[in-house]
Amino acid sequence: MAKLLVLYRHPENAAQFDAHYFSKHVPIAKSVPGLKHFEVSRGPVVTPQGASNYHLVASLEFDSMAALGKGLASPEGLATGADLNNFAGAGVELLVFETGEV
Repeated sequence: MAKLLVLYRHPENAAQFDAHYFSKHVPIAKSVPGLKHFEVSRGPVVTPQGASNYHLVASLEFDSMAALGKGLASPEGLATGADLNNFAGAGVELLVFETGEV
């Protein structure tokens, strides 16, 4: 399996961010070919020591790194990336990695 972990920094207007994210961005992202599972954080994103720099975390799962790359390079993947400019002005970090059971 492969994952794309998306870390969204705290926006100036959380309500506006959430409205765009859930009504516009999520439907676009869910159309990415090869996407198997999509989860988002609920409630505050914190560290064991307290507050974090993040408002929301999304985890997208694909069968492999090749499937993830192909999905992101697709028209739907490119549209998802382009939409970040519409609501994620505070910053976003993308982490991509393979997963395996231990």
